[in-house]
Amino acid sequence: QVQLVESGGGLVQAGGSLRLSCSASGRTFATAAMGWFRQAPGKEREFVAIIAWSSSTTYYADSVKGRFTISRDNAKNTVYLQMNSLKPEDTAVYYCALRAVQSNTFDYWGQGTQVTVSS
Repeated sequence: QVQLVESGGGLVQAGGSLRLSCSASGRTFATAAMGWFRQAPGKEREFVAIIAWSSSTTYYADSVKGRFTISRDNAKNTVYLQMNSLKPEDTAVYYCALRAVQSNTFDYWGQGTQVTVSS
């Protein structure tokens, strides 16, 4: 089993920045990728960014390209999401997720952290 714990959410004004962290524990040795997803009120959960654990290749949703940066610290089993130039439409609960090497889906999820961007 894998446990994921997010931190770093909060309230920020439009144009501001936040940094989210997600620490993984448990059976993390078989991590293929980690990612961030978000869900706004009344909307479905959507992809934000993913990082491949071995190559550090990154992927971003078009809506956050150039503003958000995903990174990871293998030694700490931690993934980060640096969010700059935040917009009110970035307001959502942000979830960290992990995909194991033997899986094609993100099977492990954190509890989520609220990000609120005021206009």
